[in-house]
Amino acid sequence: MPSRIRCLVDDEGPVTVVRISGGLDTGTIRPVHGVLDRCLTEQPDALVVDLSAVRVEDPLALSVFAAAARQAASWPGVPMVLCAPSPDAAAWLAESAVCRVVPVRPDRAAAAQAAAVAAAPRLRARLDPVAGACRRARELVSDACARWNLPGAVGPASVVLTELVGNVVRHAGTPMRVTMTLRRPYLHLAVHDGSREAARCRSAGRLAEGGRGLLLVRELTRGWGSSPAADGKVVWAMLPAN
Repeated sequence: MPSRIRCLVDDEGPVTVVRISGGLDTGTIRPVHGVLDRCLTEQPDALVVDLSAVRVEDPLALSVFAAAARQAASWPGVPMVLCAPSPDAAAWLAESAVCRVVPVRPDRAAAAQAAAVAAAPRLRARLDPVAGACRRARELVSDACARWNLPGAVGPASVVLTELVGNVVRHAGTPMRVTMTLRRPYLHLAVHDGSREAARCRSAGRLAEGGRGLLLVRELTRGWGSSPAADGKVVWAMLPAN
């Protein structure tokens, strides 16, 4: 039988902290990865994973942290930091590939400091599902690209975010949270809405504002996807930051 494990999530601040307790082995990495994935989907400034109460029963299970960090590096561009491993766990982490992907710090305070340094510039906004949301999306892109000196990204990012927001207005009809993150070499765009229906590529009327379809999003980006969230879904896209 797999050993029991618990994940306590503190997401009250800009940096989310996950404190894991119990035995970590190949039978418990799936729930751990699920918790980390859900936390990353909420797009905190950084994710700190506290290992002080973890018993590593199989060193191979530590690969779950490298897998989550690699996923987070592509999207949502959230840095991860591990902290407070036991001496044995610290030695195994140092010998494995995990430390090349995820920084490890001796305690939570040092991890929080490292997370603050690694956090990427972000711009967030809440929009209602109304006709003016697409115009507001373009204004947000212009503002972010001006702040971050990305003149070449204004055009494609405006088209992509307009489509993501327009898709919520047309199909989900719920309030949404827009997040733009600069983690070079990419500009990350994400729209979190209250519908659990996954976004799909489909054609739309060419004259409708934001109605050119998610096929256009696919053509203009280096990657895009739809990820389930606790209260809906997040549709995200990555564009070159230039």
